[in-house]
Amino acid sequence: MIVKTPPLGWNSWNTFGSNINEQLIREMADAMVETGLRDAGYEYLVIDDCWSLRERNEKDELVADPEKFPSGMKAVADYVHSKGLKFGMYSCNGTLTCAGYPSSFDHEFIDAKTFADWGVDFLKYDNCNRPLSYSGRLLYKRMGLALANCGRDILFSACNWGAEESQNWIKETGAHMWRSTGDINDSWASIKDIAEKQVRLLPTNGQGCFNDMDMLVVGMGGKGNVGMGGCTLEEYRTHFSVWALFGSPLMIGCDIRNMSQEIKDILMNKEILAINQDPACRQPFAVPMIQEDWFAWKAWVRYLEGGDIAVGFFNFGDTPLYPTLALTEIGLGRVSGKALRVRDIWADKDLGVRKDHLSVYMEPHCCVMLRCSVVDA
Repeated sequence: MIVKTPPLGWNSWNTFGSNINEQLIREMADAMVETGLRDAGYEYLVIDDCWSLRERNEKDELVADPEKFPSGMKAVADYVHSKGLKFGMYSCNGTLTCAGYPSSFDHEFIDAKTFADWGVDFLKYDNCNRPLSYSGRLLYKRMGLALANCGRDILFSACNWGAEESQNWIKETGAHMWRSTGDINDSWASIKDIAEKQVRLLPTNGQGCFNDMDMLVVGMGGKGNVGMGGCTLEEYRTHFSVWALFGSPLMIGCDIRNMSQEIKDILMNKEILAINQDPACRQPFAVPMIQEDWFAWKAWVRYLEGGDIAVGFFNFGDTPLYPTLALTEIGLGRVSGKALRVRDIWADKDLGVRKDHLSVYMEPHCCVMLRCSVVDA
């Protein structure tokens, strides 16, 4: 199995869009090491759209733009690998990529071999400009088969935005992760919209094919290719917590060369990452409260390997909340003789033992993430 837990890494699109080149990618590889991101588990460095020439060569192969990547993609991949990282690239199932570059429609096996020869470890495969007479279901199968026969282990990231009810068939294609949403942007409205759309998709996530809620905007600060209005530090923390608890791949999108310490503390929080990377890969479930707003007032609970329980409270509303979760709702009945030892992860604080309920206070757009251990009452 190529990947057993949600992939972690960095992608060029959110900040840089088409403004990519060899020097930038080398600097990002250096930064992933120097900042500690690699050691925290972020191993994939992925180049998104706009890396190639506008035409294939005489052998019908994709060609890296020699002005952007003068050393060629094999040399870039070798540099990334020399840093202890894995190298990712981008293509699309249509006749052109989303930005209008040559794509892999009817060239799946040629392109898979090219990527393998270059040392690619990860392929993000988009869904733009697909001929209307072909279903995405068929074209993702074609690339999945090509990658499986290319002679190299390449993680297949199917970026089809949840089109065609893809949660019902995406595992057929051999994809290791699949995008369930449209493109994210660096705004609270975008984060909230994507999070709310995940509820019906949670049962389809899991080991073997992870539900990709799109790349992170943590740390973008309103700048870059999808900058928009930006978010507060608390909103970024909530964004990261939802993505982690829901088991999404975590692909950083900010410029990691100049992250603030506060952003590093979010992206490299060991306890939040441990929940995302929990080997059991179980889906979270919602515990309803006796209030009105269906999302803001639900606790999200995830059973972890070894018996611990992760609990996330998320305030997506615009007023403060003080929700209470009865332990009977998560499996600890009053006569069980058990209680929870509770740790507040973001506050870095042990809260002691709770026997009957968990109560928290949250400002608007904020969250509380708890890790709980079952103990004798």
